[in-house]
Amino acid sequence: MGLDMYAYSANKAGAQSEYWDNGNYNKNTGEFVSTCTKPKELAYWRKHPNLHGWMERLWEEKGRPGAESSTETFNGIELELKWHDIENLEADILENNLPGTTGFFFGDDSDDYYKEQDLEFVKQARADLFLGLKV
Repeated sequence: MGLDMYAYSANKAGAQSEYWDNGNYNKNTGEFVSTCTKPKELAYWRKHPNLHGWMERLWEEKGRPGAESSTETFNGIELELKWHDIENLEADILENNLPGTTGFFFGDDSDDYYKEQDLEFVKQARADLFLGLKV
């Protein structure tokens, strides 16, 4: 178990869930087949607790979209990032201002380890937002 996070771009918000929800695993071929286009993965993080904390704070500020109850935690929930969110994230990465976040299975602070990857994600997210995709 651990803290895994993914970022993707697609032509609409919620595409990752839609892709998995509308697909089936074919035991004969060993392939997953979906009626929806698979979103493009932009980044994958394993145990980056402070980025998780940053995203959770943004989720709270946006009114907890995707939460099914008032007690639900920020886990397994898709969060759409807008242009200004990406700008704010970049600033916080560059200023070493991601909020210190701890939790069960979160691991240690990994901001320095992921800094280059985080900035590459920002670059890719901007490019895809410019093209009209959702991140």
